[in-house]
Amino acid sequence: MTVRTRFAPSPTGALHVGGARTALFNWLFARSQGGKFILRVEDTDQLRSTDEAVKAIYDGMDFLGLDWDEGPKADGSFGPYMQTERLHIYKEYADKLLKEGKAYYCFCTTEELNKQRKEAAEKKEAPKYNKTCTKLTQEEVQNRIKNGLPYVIRFAMPESEKIEIDDLIRGKVVFESDLLDDFVIMKSDGFPTYNFAAVVDDHLMQITHIIRGDDHLSNTPRQIALYEAFAFELPKFAHIPMILGNDKKRLSKRHGATSVIAYKDMGYLPEAMINYLARLGWGHKDEEIFSREELLKMFSLDGVTKNPAVFDVEKLNWLNGQYIRKAIPERIVDFCEPLLINAYGDHDIKHISKIVSLFLDRLVVIPDIVELTEYFFKDNFTFTEKALNNLKKEGALQILKELKEKISNAESFNKEELEKAFKGLAAEKGVKLGVIIHPCRAAITGRTESPGIYDVIEVLGKEKVLERIDKALVS
Repeated sequence: MTVRTRFAPSPTGALHVGGARTALFNWLFARSQGGKFILRVEDTDQLRSTDEAVKAIYDGMDFLGLDWDEGPKADGSFGPYMQTERLHIYKEYADKLLKEGKAYYCFCTTEELNKQRKEAAEKKEAPKYNKTCTKLTQEEVQNRIKNGLPYVIRFAMPESEKIEIDDLIRGKVVFESDLLDDFVIMKSDGFPTYNFAAVVDDHLMQITHIIRGDDHLSNTPRQIALYEAFAFELPKFAHIPMILGNDKKRLSKRHGATSVIAYKDMGYLPEAMINYLARLGWGHKDEEIFSREELLKMFSLDGVTKNPAVFDVEKLNWLNGQYIRKAIPERIVDFCEPLLINAYGDHDIKHISKIVSLFLDRLVVIPDIVELTEYFFKDNFTFTEKALNNLKKEGALQILKELKEKISNAESFNKEELEKAFKGLAAEKGVKLGVIIHPCRAAITGRTESPGIYDVIEVLGKEKVLERIDKALVS
């Protein structure tokens, strides 16, 4: 059997973190099993589906590097892969259920359905459809259709049955069919509902494993009932845990950015996002960092937990920093260059490259580079309070005067000579090296933290460093 998984998003917005994690798990499982990964766009929500959202899904998948074997913009023998292009297929299968007496027309109005729900609530019963329209004769049904009365098609849920799901993650889950009502499979506008279209498509596209969020677990008994009504072979189900915010509530905009592209724009690397998403509900021993190749080798559904995963931005930040340090420096420079030019104007790329290279071990997200490097591009940079205090310490200005003389007389302006100058002054004054470095750093950067002081001075250049020391001496 060739494993076939699918990611089937609804294009009603950008690719959400939860959707991206679902796509990743399906992609990893298919690739690790030598199978196929299919993208299907479930765009039957006419009010909310947009072309912009479809593009946002593609952009999110492309950013993460989740390529699909079949689907929109790819070859495939089971298309079309946009549900709005498959309406004739859903009508054919709905007609089949009608013909076999496994579905029926329902003409109940919204008002009538609301009344039924209210009555059920008053009786403290589940808000199930009361099957009114099953009592209509065939002649009555045809007359109503002929007279143009709007209708939906409902699936006749089997009665007094136990519907069992042998979930690959959650184990056996049992539902009572009597607790489920006769749900709508075709709406009055001729469009299918989610449960119906998903079953038809998954069968026709020969999906073997349905890996999705456990918020879909309640849909599964309805879908299994449809599989059995059609005598379709059941796929294997795996419901992965929900993603929660730090407050243990479902992840939403109140927890910060939730779309994949938003994280791209915030400066997160795709490999960091892939690694982090994989760890949301899956693990291998106590390891935290996985390359794409390692994920493909190690991923299995056995490693997926039942417990909800918590989205921790601090851990994502840590991972992103790790991947920045692992990356080829030129790649990070390419990310940083447009941000720095936009903030500080045109500068020679070699100069930018030297500056960025000093901060590779300090970046958390790429846009951090702008604030971190301000003093390399601006002479009127901001001084922190701690830096000003360092300049006010007793003896600090005298040290700067003597350091200026040492630097001015240095044979060449490179790290080795600068280090000699600093260490020489510290030895002459009988003080620790930090006593020399701290006021210098404050004077030339306005901060108490920076990359190595000799690197900073070398990149800034002799003229600029001496000017800044002079400015600090007269301030």
